[in-house]
Amino acid sequence: MTVREEIERLEESWLSPQAVRSRESRGREREERPDPLRTCFMRDRDRIIHSKAFRRLKHKTQVFLAPEGDHYRTRLTHTLEVSQISRTIARALRLNEDLTEAIALGHDLGHTPFGHMGEEAFRELTPRPFRHNEQSLRVVEKLEYNGKGLNLTYEVRDGILNHTGSSPMPATLEGRVVRIADRIAYVNHDVDDAMRAGIIGASDLPASTLEVLGRYHSERIDTLVKDMVEMSRGQEDIRQSPQVAEALDELRDFLFQRVYVGSVAKLEEDKAVQVLRSLFRFYLENPQEMPEEFREGDEDLRVRVCDYVAGMTDRYAMRKYQENFLPRVWVGEL
Repeated sequence: MTVREEIERLEESWLSPQAVRSRESRGREREERPDPLRTCFMRDRDRIIHSKAFRRLKHKTQVFLAPEGDHYRTRLTHTLEVSQISRTIARALRLNEDLTEAIALGHDLGHTPFGHMGEEAFRELTPRPFRHNEQSLRVVEKLEYNGKGLNLTYEVRDGILNHTGSSPMPATLEGRVVRIADRIAYVNHDVDDAMRAGIIGASDLPASTLEVLGRYHSERIDTLVKDMVEMSRGQEDIRQSPQVAEALDELRDFLFQRVYVGSVAKLEEDKAVQVLRSLFRFYLENPQEMPEEFREGDEDLRVRVCDYVAGMTDRYAMRKYQENFLPRVWVGEL
């Protein structure tokens, strides 16, 4: 018996009836020989972590564009916080922790430079509306590994695609855990970052929210995680109590009013949109300037240009903008 088979036997005895067993996965688009050490979901997790798109998350904006401080969240630290919260919940509910972790680590791979405003920048430039969850799926199915994709399991791909509120519910409870954990993470760490930046103070937070969730960052996450576990244990779905879900929504609405729209954190967003749209038009007119893997293909050139620009980090996008649109300084001899 291999190590993987031993792990799969342990899953049979440990996981809840609602959890996805590794050996019951609906599989990959391209069949592969099983690994002797890792289950299929463990392999998916490892492939995501070792991908180029995952490494680029460390230089992509969460909320604050190119922040000077060392402690503001990036897209990578957000992803790690979602993973930690999701794993805690999955373990408590005896769901498949490896599947949950793989979905959490891959859910934001398709995010553009400069946060959600990057999505807005591409909205009218591509054949279909740009959505980061769909682009995340495209990254793992096609763009990584020199156009071959990561060949992930159906369950991980489903969880990545359907992690946002506007998409259908994920097919697995593990994916549904990540869907809510994503909101728990970003609402709470965006409050934390906005307070660090001086945009809001502790006294500005809605009193009704604090009464339910707690006054401090760790207290709020603790309340939200414990509530999900308590409401979901032994159930057919992942749930929150009405009071706690309402408090989380209220805190999210507060962020839209005070931080996400019109705050000092957003003063440079119009410029960021202009950078991305300018780069898009430049490469559309000059596809030979893109890396080889994006120059040719069966797909619309607009799609390939979007793939290239959307995959950039914040600083790389600004560098390419400077190279292509700003004059180079000429230094002559004295």
